[in-house]
Amino acid sequence: MTPDEIRLLFDYNTWANHRELDAAAQLAPEQFTKPLGSSFSSVRDTLVHICASEWIWHERFEGRSPSAMPDLSSIQTVEALRTHWLPQEARLLALVQKLTQAALDRVIEYKTLNFGMYSNPLWQSTQHVVNHGTYHRGQITTMLRQLGAKPILTDLMHFYRERASAATA
Repeated sequence: MTPDEIRLLFDYNTWANHRELDAAAQLAPEQFTKPLGSSFSSVRDTLVHICASEWIWHERFEGRSPSAMPDLSSIQTVEALRTHWLPQEARLLALVQKLTQAALDRVIEYKTLNFGMYSNPLWQSTQHVVNHGTYHRGQITTMLRQLGAKPILTDLMHFYRERASAATA
């Protein structure tokens, strides 16, 4: 993976997260937090998990290994989550913008919350962050449908097509 490819993936990840928050914003508050029996109970819990996971990976990219996910239990609305997430997202994107090929190829070592110590090239971990978000956004799409809400397309190809249209406009 090159720095430009990683930056493009993180642009996609940001675009998709914003679209998912927009889709969740159409829910009533009780729908946002309604338990639906997915990997994470509700749309809220799944979005909070994506946000918290991006935070913990950013910490690892910076050489730290937190021993727990952040406590985001006080965040109960889409707008509160968006307000919390935006500055965190900006810090992560700033790190990604500065990445060099040498930095991406560097092996990082970190302690996971449940499985001990691991080490791998940074490019693998950055790629994982985007893939992880995609996986959980797919779950949110299903939950939105279960709640009778309209999901918003977040497929990578839609990102590429939107970007291409904007470039020619």
